[in-house]
Amino acid sequence: MKPLLGTFYLLGMLVPGGLGYDRFPAQHRQEVVDKVVSPWRILENYSYDRYHPMGEIYQWMSQIRENYPEVVTQHFLGMTYESRPMYYLKISQPSNNPKKILWMDCGIHAREWIAPAFCQWFVKEILQNYKDSSRIRRLLKNLDFYVLPVLNIDGYIYTWTTDRLWRKSRSPHDNGTCFGTDLNRNFNASWCSVGASHNCQDLTFCGTGPESEPETKAVSSFIESRKENIACFLTMHSYGQLILLPYGYTENKSSNHEELLQVGQKAANALKAKHGTNYRVGSSADILYATSGSSRDWARDIGIPFSYTFELRDNGTYGFVLPEAQIQATCEETMEAVLSVLDDVYEKYWSASRAGKVTSTAVVLSLLMSFTSLL
Repeated sequence: MKPLLGTFYLLGMLVPGGLGYDRFPAQHRQEVVDKVVSPWRILENYSYDRYHPMGEIYQWMSQIRENYPEVVTQHFLGMTYESRPMYYLKISQPSNNPKKILWMDCGIHAREWIAPAFCQWFVKEILQNYKDSSRIRRLLKNLDFYVLPVLNIDGYIYTWTTDRLWRKSRSPHDNGTCFGTDLNRNFNASWCSVGASHNCQDLTFCGTGPESEPETKAVSSFIESRKENIACFLTMHSYGQLILLPYGYTENKSSNHEELLQVGQKAANALKAKHGTNYRVGSSADILYATSGSSRDWARDIGIPFSYTFELRDNGTYGFVLPEAQIQATCEETMEAVLSVLDDVYEKYWSASRAGKVTSTAVVLSLLMSFTSLL
């Protein structure tokens, strides 16, 4: 999420003496130089501790759908600027209860590879454990999970083929003199008022208007159509080790700020308990920087109660090029944080309603007993 103005390198130029070669630690340089994408044919062989190009993620989604047809469906969301399909996975179990929705997206900023890796990890963990884990079963009884593994598909592909540190989408502007919009400055939340740029050359270019980009429009239209049922909106980024709550465009607090802060801090504690990693919790304006047009702020503004941005590892040692050796630990600890948030969502909506029903029943029985004693 943090802009690196003027810093980029091309995959093809990562050779000794090449552009950008000396800006990254030796171990990681060698990982990139030696990297060979390992082929896989069946889901059981998919490596969740590696980064995957978009073609493999598309294939993974199809196989997830085919291997778990009883709980997973794959849905078309929209098309990117470069005419690539955006799909999300829906994980759902039949229930007689009225259900809420968790929305999770990853990879809105192209270079933040650890985010799509986490979305895939999250799906894997839910599907491998829901039959045996009472915690996950309880969540799925009341929540449907909607997961968009890569939001900025065009930009993500560009980071694999051309520029590893590309951030934006790939739409052309100013007659093709510059490319890409920062999709997380393109939502209709105090659009382009602060922490964003009208200059298409800049990393934080906000686009030509709110939701001007097809990727942003696809997500916002879908969320808007289901906002009454969406209880939790999570957007996964890197880096900085932060759990951010609204707002970025103002220092004013959301109506449920204290609740969001408490839930976020509990999640950070759960994350730290796994591997000792420290996360800070607070609004973007308070603990990071001012931003406008973010999806997190937009989601809260349209009435979704729990809305968070996760900034995953690290704190800058590797930054956007987090080594594959850290994927597993990052995903394990983030999983604990997300489940903690979902536990609190569950407590808010279902434990309270059940307690309410119990209380109502007790009151009715008490009244009946009082009435009977008068007869």
